[in-house]
Amino acid sequence: MKNLRIVLSFVLFLLFGLSNAQKVGVVDTEYILNKMPQYKEAEARLNAQIDTWQSELQNLQSEYERKRSAFESEKVLLIGDQLKLREKEVMDLEKNIKTTTSLRFGATGEIKKLRTNLVQPFQDQIWEAIKTMSEKNGLAIVLDKTSNNVIFLQKRSDYSDKVLAILLKDAEPKEKGKTKK
Repeated sequence: MKNLRIVLSFVLFLLFGLSNAQKVGVVDTEYILNKMPQYKEAEARLNAQIDTWQSELQNLQSEYERKRSAFESEKVLLIGDQLKLREKEVMDLEKNIKTTTSLRFGATGEIKKLRTNLVQPFQDQIWEAIKTMSEKNGLAIVLDKTSNNVIFLQKRSDYSDKVLAILLKDAEPKEKGKTKK
């Protein structure tokens, strides 16, 4: 009996699926980007810039370590203003390292902005090509294999407005009832 329910459910699902079947396509944007020589060149320039900034940061870090250890060893010999001046110098260098790290490598840093500027034109090109290809092949939905995201969707396959209309329709009587009281 249980097997009959499973088989019947599967047959109904299959029939329903075939009657409402929509063509779905999958693309791998990472693969596409790696096949584009202009993207590889731009990515190489970005990586070179990152390497430059990392070496600058390492130089600042080693200078900080050197000055901090010199300050720690000479701290006993320094008095008054000399002590405060050297301590301020070490603290300013530490703040400089933190600021530089944040500005270059932070969540909204220069690297993120450069990467966005680098990738955006290629993403736009890929999106236009996907749109053209999906319209030619009658695809309703295109998924990105790399990120598991829907990157193209035919308007006829998007039911967001209908769901929103139902939600708004259900909300209207409640609001009218509240305003009458």
